Amino acid sequence: MPTPARTADVPPQPWTGRFDGAGHRRWWQAVTPYPAHPIPPQPPAAPSGARPAVILGFASDAGVRRNKGRPGAAAAPHAIRAALGPLAFHLAREVQDAGDVTVDGDALEAGQSRAGQAITGLLDAGALPVVLGGGHETAFASYLGLAGSAGVRDGLRVGVLNLDAHFDLRDEPVPSSGTPFLQMARAEAAAGRELQYAVVGISEPNNTAALFRTAADLGVDYLLDEDCSAEAAQAFVAAFLARVDALYLTIDLDVLPASEAPGVSAPAAYGVPLPVISTVCRQVAGSGKLLLLDVAELNPEFDVDGRTARVAARLINTLLR
Repeated sequence: MPTPARTADVPPQPWTGRFDGAGHRRWWQAVTPYPAHPIPPQPPAAPSGARPAVILGFASDAGVRRNKGRPGAAAAPHAIRAALGPLAFHLAREVQDAGDVTVDGDALEAGQSRAGQAITGLLDAGALPVVLGGGHETAFASYLGLAGSAGVRDGLRVGVLNLDAHFDLRDEPVPSSGTPFLQMARAEAAAGRELQYAVVGISEPNNTAALFRTAADLGVDYLLDEDCSAEAAQAFVAAFLARVDALYLTIDLDVLPASEAPGVSAPAAYGVPLPVISTVCRQVAGSGKLLLLDVAELNPEFDVDGRTARVAARLINTLLR
């Protein structure tokens, strides 16, 4: 299996930032290149809060363009790193950067395959991959990495929890940012497994009746945005966590209200407030079951004052604590 360093198209770049002296450590000072310090082998079927985190960028907006959305998400990995850099570093784990997989033009499937190989390598090395999309086509790249990992091959039951205003279950002739979870369901069925998929934040007006029927046919659990109190979201996530051995968490930033996340491909008119999303992230982090996470759909071109990138950075910091 290729290492992420060989699979990434762009090697990790130096992190820079403000230096305030001893005792004022920030992310930019803490992140090191992968694999400068080899990760000690760990059992692939044992998600753990102690796992080293490794950042991998997926610089793609090919799926968004295919889905007729606003392009620009390919610049998101750089923007999220820039927002993470100045944050105070309080983590009790090592964080490394494996660089970026880039999608040139419309070569989405090839890019997803390369990213999947990188993610498999990280999982099998015992790392917690932190994938920075990219449009939500990032999710199928993450899935490829997950499906190829030793843990899944050995029978680990992994649930997919999506924080998103959309099901992304479109049945289209060409894969896009709107199709990844239907692609996952079909790939799981072909492997003799059933996709365990749940969504927090579904916007009823932004998902057609056909998508709700597909969700019902696949047994997808979901919580509507209008029902997302902190208590309801926690109960929903707790029930889902109880059914699985490990969790792949994918965050589409358009789950948040447009006022909190203006820089996305499809801003939300309603959305789930940041405190609720943050509560869910703390719950997932505290479960000990987090195996893989990605953040998708940041579009820096429309990100007023870098608000959305800052939100993404804050959520990643919460998940890794």
